[in-house]
Amino acid sequence: MQKRRIAFEDIYASGPHYSRGVRADNTLYLSGCTANGSDAENGTAMQQLRVVLDRITRMVVAEGGVATDIVKLTTFVADFEDWFPFEGEQVEIFHEFFGDDYPVNTIISAGFPLTNVHVEIDAIAEL
Repeated sequence: MQKRRIAFEDIYASGPHYSRGVRADNTLYLSGCTANGSDAENGTAMQQLRVVLDRITRMVVAEGGVATDIVKLTTFVADFEDWFPFEGEQVEIFHEFFGDDYPVNTIISAGFPLTNVHVEIDAIAEL
Protein backbone atom coordinates (compact mmCIF):
# COMPACT_ATOMS: atom_id res chain seq x y z
CA MET A 1 0.00 0.00 0.00
CA GLN A 2 1.30 3.40 -1.01
CA LYS A 3 0.92 6.17 1.59
CA ARG A 4 1.37 9.86 0.96
CA ARG A 5 1.10 12.64 3.51
CA ILE A 6 -0.53 15.81 2.20
CA ALA A 7 -0.27 19.29 3.73
CA PHE A 8 -3.05 21.06 1.78
CA GLU A 9 -1.21 24.31 2.56
CA ASP A 10 -3.42 26.37 0.23
CA ILE A 11 -6.69 25.02 1.71
CA TYR A 12 -6.16 24.51 5.46
CA ALA A 13 -2.63 23.84 6.59
CA SER A 14 -1.98 21.43 9.44
CA GLY A 15 -0.06 22.09 12.61
CA PRO A 16 3.56 21.13 13.15
CA HIS A 17 2.86 17.71 14.71
CA TYR A 18 0.42 16.02 12.30
CA SER A 19 -0.55 15.68 8.64
CA ARG A 20 -3.69 17.35 7.32
CA GLY A 21 -4.29 14.34 5.12
CA VAL A 22 -2.92 10.90 4.39
CA ARG A 23 -3.73 9.12 1.17
CA ALA A 24 -3.40 5.34 1.29
CA ASP A 25 -4.09 3.99 -2.19
CA ASN A 26 -7.62 5.28 -2.94
CA THR A 27 -8.53 6.17 0.64
CA LEU A 28 -8.05 9.73 1.86
CA TYR A 29 -7.98 10.37 5.61
CA LEU A 30 -8.40 14.00 6.69
CA SER A 31 -7.57 15.23 10.16
CA GLY A 32 -9.96 17.41 12.09
CA CYS A 33 -10.86 20.71 10.45
CA THR A 34 -12.22 23.80 12.18
CA ALA A 35 -13.18 27.23 10.88
CA ASN A 36 -10.10 28.82 12.47
CA GLY A 37 -8.49 31.41 10.25
CA SER A 38 -11.71 32.01 8.29
CA ASP A 39 -14.40 34.70 8.39
CA ALA A 40 -16.51 32.23 10.41
CA GLU A 41 -13.86 31.76 13.11
CA ASN A 42 -15.96 33.75 15.58
CA GLY A 43 -19.29 32.97 13.91
CA THR A 44 -22.18 30.66 14.66
CA ALA A 45 -22.03 26.89 14.64
CA MET A 46 -23.75 26.77 11.24
CA GLN A 47 -21.39 29.36 9.74
CA GLN A 48 -18.48 27.26 10.94
CA LEU A 49 -20.08 24.06 9.63
CA ARG A 50 -20.27 25.53 6.13
CA VAL A 51 -16.58 26.54 6.21
CA VAL A 52 -15.45 23.17 7.56
CA LEU A 53 -17.39 21.18 4.95
CA ASP A 54 -16.05 23.49 2.25
CA ARG A 55 -12.47 22.87 3.39
CA ILE A 56 -12.97 19.11 3.55
CA THR A 57 -14.63 19.06 0.13
CA ARG A 58 -11.86 21.14 -1.45
CA MET A 59 -9.22 18.73 -0.09
CA VAL A 60 -11.10 15.78 -1.60
CA VAL A 61 -11.41 17.62 -4.92
CA ALA A 62 -7.67 18.44 -4.81
CA GLU A 63 -7.05 14.68 -4.74
CA GLY A 64 -9.30 14.08 -7.74
CA GLY A 65 -12.52 13.28 -5.92
CA VAL A 66 -15.94 14.83 -5.41
CA ALA A 67 -17.93 15.57 -2.24
CA THR A 68 -19.90 12.35 -2.52
CA ASP A 69 -16.63 10.40 -2.28
CA ILE A 70 -16.65 11.36 1.40
CA VAL A 71 -17.93 8.25 3.14
CA LYS A 72 -17.34 8.99 6.84
CA LEU A 73 -17.42 12.07 9.02
CA THR A 74 -16.70 12.33 12.71
CA THR A 75 -18.18 15.58 13.97
CA PHE A 76 -17.06 16.98 17.30
CA VAL A 77 -19.39 19.67 18.66
CA ALA A 78 -19.08 22.09 21.55
CA ASP A 79 -22.82 22.33 22.25
CA PHE A 80 -25.28 19.55 21.40
CA GLU A 81 -28.08 22.14 21.41
CA ASP A 82 -26.64 23.54 18.15
CA TRP A 83 -26.95 20.16 16.42
CA PHE A 84 -30.08 18.44 17.66
CA PRO A 85 -32.64 18.08 16.36
CA PHE A 86 -31.01 17.71 12.95
CA GLU A 87 -33.15 20.13 10.94
CA GLY A 88 -33.34 23.52 9.26
CA GLU A 89 -30.12 25.24 8.25
CA GLN A 90 -27.99 22.23 9.19
CA VAL A 91 -29.91 20.00 6.75
CA GLU A 92 -29.66 22.70 4.07
CA ILE A 93 -25.88 22.90 4.51
CA PHE A 94 -25.40 19.13 4.31
CA HIS A 95 -27.66 18.99 1.24
CA GLU A 96 -25.64 21.82 -0.35
CA PHE A 97 -22.47 19.74 -0.13
CA PHE A 98 -23.75 16.17 -0.52
CA GLY A 99 -27.14 16.35 -2.22
CA ASP A 100 -28.94 13.19 -1.12
CA ASP A 101 -25.69 11.16 -0.87
CA TYR A 102 -24.81 11.80 2.77
CA PRO A 103 -21.76 10.19 4.33
CA VAL A 104 -22.11 8.34 7.61
CA ASN A 105 -21.65 10.78 10.46
CA THR A 106 -20.91 10.31 14.14
CA ILE A 107 -21.59 13.38 16.29
CA ILE A 108 -19.65 13.61 19.56
CA SER A 109 -19.84 16.23 22.29
CA ALA A 110 -16.38 17.69 22.88
CA GLY A 111 -14.65 20.32 24.94
CA PHE A 112 -12.42 22.59 22.89
CA PRO A 113 -9.54 24.64 24.29
CA LEU A 114 -10.79 27.70 22.38
CA THR A 115 -14.27 29.01 23.20
CA ASN A 116 -14.89 30.20 19.64
CA VAL A 117 -14.69 26.66 18.17
CA HIS A 118 -18.17 25.19 17.72
CA VAL A 119 -17.33 22.26 15.43
CA GLU A 120 -14.41 20.15 14.24
CA ILE A 121 -14.81 17.43 11.64
CA ASP A 122 -12.47 14.73 10.38
CA ALA A 123 -13.29 12.73 7.28
CA ILE A 124 -12.57 9.66 5.21
CA ALA A 125 -13.08 9.61 1.46
CA GLU A 126 -12.89 6.71 -1.00
CA LEU A 127 -11.58 8.13 -4.26
